[in-house]
Amino acid sequence: MNKPRIVKDYEKLDSTTQEMIKLAHPYGFEDHLVSFTNSEGRKVSALPFETDEKYYLVRMTIAEAQIIIEEDLDYDEDGNLTIEAKEEYQEKYVDEE
Repeated sequence: MNKPRIVKDYEKLDSTTQEMIKLAHPYGFEDHLVSFTNSEGRKVSALPFETDEKYYLVRMTIAEAQIIIEEDLDYDEDGNLTIEAKEEYQEKYVDEE
């Protein structure tokens, strides 16, 4: 089965997808970025993320990935997902993994 591929900015994702991404990347995003050439021939970096139904490439640069983590209250000052957020999302999405 071919999954639809979605290229989207992080802030434009629904909250459920953002939370599932946080659970999959509890120590931040920047070390998981990949580069690809988009349809306009430009080199773009993105965070790959896959669900049962879709394959996402979440557009972000390393700097944007760092800012997202720094500004997100679900992550602590060291850039790690807080225990509270991790437990909440694990309970919420236990059947999704």
